[in-house]
Amino acid sequence: MERKIIDLFMKHLRIQGDLPLGDDAGAIKLGNEWFVATNDMLVRKTDVPDIMTPEQVGFKAVTMNVSDVAAMGARPVGFLFSLGVPGDIDMDYLEGVARGIGNALEFYDLPVLSADTNEADDLIIDGIALGRTGRLLTRSGAKPGDLVCVTGDIGRALAGLLLWKHGVDVPEKTRETLYEKLLEPRARVQEGIELGRLANAAIDVSDGPSKELHLLARMSGVRIEVDAQKLPIREEVRAVAEALGLNPIEMALASGEEFELIFTIPESLLDECPVRCTIIGRVLEGAGAYITIDGKRQEMPVLGWEHLNRGVKETYRVLFR
Repeated sequence: MERKIIDLFMKHLRIQGDLPLGDDAGAIKLGNEWFVATNDMLVRKTDVPDIMTPEQVGFKAVTMNVSDVAAMGARPVGFLFSLGVPGDIDMDYLEGVARGIGNALEFYDLPVLSADTNEADDLIIDGIALGRTGRLLTRSGAKPGDLVCVTGDIGRALAGLLLWKHGVDVPEKTRETLYEKLLEPRARVQEGIELGRLANAAIDVSDGPSKELHLLARMSGVRIEVDAQKLPIREEVRAVAEALGLNPIEMALASGEEFELIFTIPESLLDECPVRCTIIGRVLEGAGAYITIDGKRQEMPVLGWEHLNRGVKETYRVLFR
């Protein structure tokens, strides 16, 4: 449904920036630099688990926008937002959200440039992040011969969500490790800036690594092959997968809102890259995204979040067969 809505509007949005719509952010060329802009909306009903504090809600609303700018290889330079507020909202909760937005702006050293408030049926924070860069990273720049890499680790956000929903009994340290990524994710800003000098393509992990890898392959017109054994999956994720009878590889591939960066880079430049990352695969000529599991290559399942689907079981459908 989300894809249909996007396609419907794309038919009518004929005047676009110098970078056509379809990347993590849009961009126009101003002199020798690219001016980058993105907007991303947080809705309490669909994006906020009950265990998330209002401060974490506000912080996340900034992070999810800043992450898109980072994926373009740009330095964030400003933040704007519109706030939809129910008439019966608790003012202490709302102040916590405001405090979280302020904390995030200080964390990312980012000025707020404008804001607006209106009445809505649910708490809605629609953010806009602005950035600038001399060299633009896109989803369409991957080239055969590139290495496919990812920052950090993947899987903790979904593992934490399932841990909460199903009441899995785990040690407190495991719970804290998973909830850190679920409730307090951080955008890879400095990594994005560094990758802007060296990488060929990048995308942030907001809907799930498998969806992002399929997007990279399709938009770059290449084939991406990933080795499941190289995916950076922490033991805490594997523990939750085992407790729920799920596949940890599928869990990691489906885990959205990680805000890590998946990128492709020429092998010859890897030694120059200061970004800590894991090499998970290669870019080849061809089409599609594939994964090798236990020595068997197969097409990578499309897993992850999609708005306007109903519930976790439908969204992460392969995980619950």
